[in-house]
This record gives sequence, C-alpha cells and structure tokens, in this order.
Amino acid sequence: MGEIIYRNPVPEDAKKIVDFYNYVGGETSYLSFEKDEYPMYEKEQADEIRGLAGNENNTMLLALDEEEIIGIATIHSSHKIKSRHEGELGIVVAQKYQGQGIGSRMIQMLIDWCKGNGVTTRIRLDTRTDNTMAVSLYLKFFRLESMMG
Repeated sequence: MGEIIYRNPVPEDAKKIVDFYNYVGGETSYLSFEKDEYPMYEKEQADEIRGLAGNENNTMLLALDEEEIIGIATIHSSHKIKSRHEGELGIVVAQKYQGQGIGSRMIQMLIDWCKGNGVTTRIRLDTRTDNTMAVSLYLKFFRLESMMG
C-alpha cells in the first residue's frame, strides 16, 4: 500500500467508481446492492459528478491507493429549503483496506466540509446494528439517535 490520496472525483473517474461499487457490493451484505447491481452506469455517474461542481451541500470524496479507488464517502442533501441543512453520510471502504484509519479520515474530511459549506448543520446516517465495524467507526464521531423500537 502506497500513500493514500484523498480527493474529489472528476467525470473521468466515473468508470472506476461504478466498477468499485459493483465490486464492494459483493464484499458485504451491508450495502443496498449486491455485486454488479450498482444502480448507475458510467454516463449517469459522470453526470452526477458534474452536478457536484459548485454544489454547496452535496459532495463525494475518493480514497485512492495509487490510481485504485479503495473508498468512497458522500454527503447527499436535499435542495428543499426545509431539509437542505441535513446531509446523509454514506461510506464504503474496500475490505482489504478496512481497519487502517481510512474511513475515519474520510468521515473527518466530510465533517470539516459540512462545517465549512454554510448549509449543513446536521449529518444523518443509517446502518444495520450487526454492522459492528461501521457502528464502532460512527461512534467515534456521532451521537447515536436510535429509531429502533
């Protein structure tokens, strides 16, 4: 493993992003899709990346080892006035890179981005309670408000 680089995507990353999501979908049952079921194709992904340019409350962050995407983290927010202050955090790190601080670094970078964007005042995330690695990671950063009954 070389030095991990963190950066925002460019449209030319679209194929690598789609390939990464299709790959990690087969590594875990915690995502909303399985292997090769990522719901976007390269063109849609590139369009989404273009839509992030100048977007004040939505972002995507890539973690790369050399040119290989090893993690992706996002903040997705509505543009509706009453809910645009709340961003939903999504994150996935390839299994072989987990436990090395990459997820923590990405979450901290997204928190810092939210603090500086002038819009986001609340970050929300969903995960399964049996996803203990994710729960442990999230507990480092967030106060949990359980919706479980």
